[in-house]
Amino acid sequence: MALPRNGSAHLAVAEAIGSRIVRGDFPSGSVLPNEARWASDFKVSRSVVREAIKMLAAKSLLTSRPKVGSRVEPRENWNLLDHDVLGWYTAGPDRASILKTIQQFRHIIEPEAAALAAEHRTEAQMELISAACQQMATAPNVAERAGADVRFHLEILKASANELLLPLGVLIDSALRNLFVLITVEAGDLRYAQDLHNNIEKAIRQRKPQAARLAVRRLLENSDHRIAVWSRKGARR
Repeated sequence: MALPRNGSAHLAVAEAIGSRIVRGDFPSGSVLPNEARWASDFKVSRSVVREAIKMLAAKSLLTSRPKVGSRVEPRENWNLLDHDVLGWYTAGPDRASILKTIQQFRHIIEPEAAALAAEHRTEAQMELISAACQQMATAPNVAERAGADVRFHLEILKASANELLLPLGVLIDSALRNLFVLITVEAGDLRYAQDLHNNIEKAIRQRKPQAARLAVRRLLENSDHRIAVWSRKGARR
């Protein structure tokens, strides 16, 4: 079995096993093959497998006990805000459902985060938000535009002055990067999408919380529409 090329052997093994767990190859409650089997499959030492299993246990994907083995945890126990787990989760086969879940989460969090940013942002934070917004407008390709989009939303979270929102940056950096690429490709007319971001930037810059809140809601409604279009295209294939 070929390993992903991401450097460290135990990280590659963890990625290979973790992605299989997340996509449902090993249902909740099932016991994974033992260390010797994984070591043979991946052509690595048992100590490498052991480190990979520890890493997955730390992400709450499984529990490992002597004489029992490694058992897959229920999905509700998984640490979905872990960068790796999110990456595996969003690359799974049920992507449309996952995107819907992410969008629901965004509707709950992002309007209020923008309103808080409008109240509490510093001049330095505003410069970063504005710079990311401008970089979106001038990006030469989809990947760079999506990267600037990620930075835009990350800087708004940081400017909210609420420390409990900061861990959600993992969600934006991992799961939303792919989502932003999809939305950008589906958008067609990027000028409208850029205007929606410009309106958020303007409301935060002018310290208007309600305007920022409404501007984010309009952006999310547009994203919902783009995802729906993409989902219908997939259903017709």
